[in-house]
Amino acid sequence: MQTQLQITFRDTPHSDALENHIREKVRKLESIFDHIQGCHVTVEQPHRHKHQGKHFCVHIDLRVPGSELVANLHHHEDPYVALRDAFDAAKRQLEDYTQRLRGEVKRHDNGRREPAVEDTGTQPHES
Repeated sequence: MQTQLQITFRDTPHSDALENHIREKVRKLESIFDHIQGCHVTVEQPHRHKHQGKHFCVHIDLRVPGSELVANLHHHEDPYVALRDAFDAAKRQLEDYTQRLRGEVKRHDNGRREPAVEDTGTQPHES
């Protein structure tokens, strides 16, 4: 792993199993984009609600060249589910970022960006 990784457990005990799971998830992100400059993952268990039980919150901050990607506020009673949801969101953001870098996002005349559409070889229907 080349990414500078920082893992913080807040209001919950440190878990080697969760830390190893986080490291594996970061390796998967590196397989998508190998120029991640840093990653800070925070796992916390904020105030316990009487009726909702204890929820884990996961916050991921990815530093990439020229940008910072944040996956925030992923709550679940199971910390592994919260991690999965947060890393899925981070993965989608990283994929969008890499597409923009590769120029796979088209610009229209009005300056709005839209995803590139694959040419299917069919002609549009005329009315």
